[in-house]
Amino acid sequence: MRFNCFKVLHYISEKNPHVLYPKWDFFVSLFESDNAYHKLIAVRILANLTHADKENKFEDIFDRYYNLLNGSVIVAGHLAACSGTIANAKPELRSKITQRLLSIDKTMQKHKDLVKAYAIDAFNEYFREAENKSEILQFVKEQLNSTSPKTRKKAKQFLRTWS
Repeated sequence: MRFNCFKVLHYISEKNPHVLYPKWDFFVSLFESDNAYHKLIAVRILANLTHADKENKFEDIFDRYYNLLNGSVIVAGHLAACSGTIANAKPELRSKITQRLLSIDKTMQKHKDLVKAYAIDAFNEYFREAENKSEILQFVKEQLNSTSPKTRKKAKQFLRTWS
């Protein structure tokens, strides 16, 4: 039942983010949960709600949001993947988001190489508009030697598309 409810809320957040935007603080409060699934819900829905964020609430939680890269690989992977959505909704944050994703090696994440696959997915969503294309390309090229097969595959696909 919880998963079905999440799917409904996620769908609403994608199609009509303004409907859930008044519940912003509730979703932010899920960051404090000990349950990684609750954090995943917050990460995914808040990313979609940035499209309705006229009050710039995301800017206030930016560091708390991206500090979740240090925790559960499931949360970190979804966070990295959702970063493309945020970068497109908040173009003024693209460079800052890019720097966070390029710095995955500096996190306490145990599965850094896998999380980088999701960062590549995010870069793919906004690469055309990205300011630091050369840094992104360098990062992706380095992933051709990743210990994660998924990350190597994503890097090859990205470079075929954007090189």
